[in-house]
Amino acid sequence: MSPQAVILDTDPGIDDALAILLALASPEIELLAVTVTGGNCPLDQGVRNALSVLELARADVPVVPGVAVPLLRPPLTAPETHGASGLGRAQLPPPRRLPADDHAVDYLVRTLMQAVRPVTLVAVAPLTNVALAVRREPRIVERLREVIVMGGAFDVPGNTTPLAEFNIYVDPHAAAIVLHSGLPLTIIPWDITAQVLLGPAHIEQLLRAPGPIPRFIADATSFYIDFHHDYFGYAGCAINDPCALALAFRPELARVESVFVDVETDSPRTLGKTFADVHRTLGRQPNARLVRTFDREAFLDLFLTRMIALARRCAG
Repeated sequence: MSPQAVILDTDPGIDDALAILLALASPEIELLAVTVTGGNCPLDQGVRNALSVLELARADVPVVPGVAVPLLRPPLTAPETHGASGLGRAQLPPPRRLPADDHAVDYLVRTLMQAVRPVTLVAVAPLTNVALAVRREPRIVERLREVIVMGGAFDVPGNTTPLAEFNIYVDPHAAAIVLHSGLPLTIIPWDITAQVLLGPAHIEQLLRAPGPIPRFIADATSFYIDFHHDYFGYAGCAINDPCALALAFRPELARVESVFVDVETDSPRTLGKTFADVHRTLGRQPNARLVRTFDREAFLDLFLTRMIALARRCAG
């Protein structure tokens, strides 16, 4: 069976970098491109991070810069979560390659309209690039095999406000466009990914593998682990974005429920709050498959196995 064509839309970002590495380590996936938007760090820094991570893994995948700021709101970054560079305490050399001479919105529209096989879009950033691509060319809705979104807080407090998760809060208006677009959405929220923790024992296991990739993961996540301990009391860091990436080729990791999902865009106090109409009180047809449970242990085993294999391959 030929690998699935995947575009990863991201804002690198520690866990975004881990999602890039998992895509490269997974033979089930052909990573067509990494598109970037502003989010965890400013756009230019995110582009550099994506290029540097791909070079670390010796991967020749295009990085396509996209939209730097949200549709209507001022930009919001997360240096307290991801560090000044976006990659925690990791120090990667400046990338030798340049980003694509293209724009992520143009790239998405052109690639999806010209695709001869189904494409999966994994969106683990604020949804600005995706929303503008849909507005530019609504026909891409029918061209996508699936859109897997990491975002939202439904039955738990948010990680950015008491109600809102970061990706959705940064650009709730883009999220609203995507939710009402008709795209084939699968959403894995903070409710789920907050429970998928990479801890010190996992890092020790990774560091037994050769080459620079385990050291990069250890240095990046040490900052992330400290943040999670200080802010949430967690003994580890939530690796949100790799969970979303894994669903592109291991959907059996999740149990999903088809529901109508929406997001608050007007109220300052509840801005970015996502909700799922599980009892269908609104009478609306489902617009998303919401992940309700996730096999954490199976995923972490998969992630560690793939990272160790990638480390060995790149060290050879």
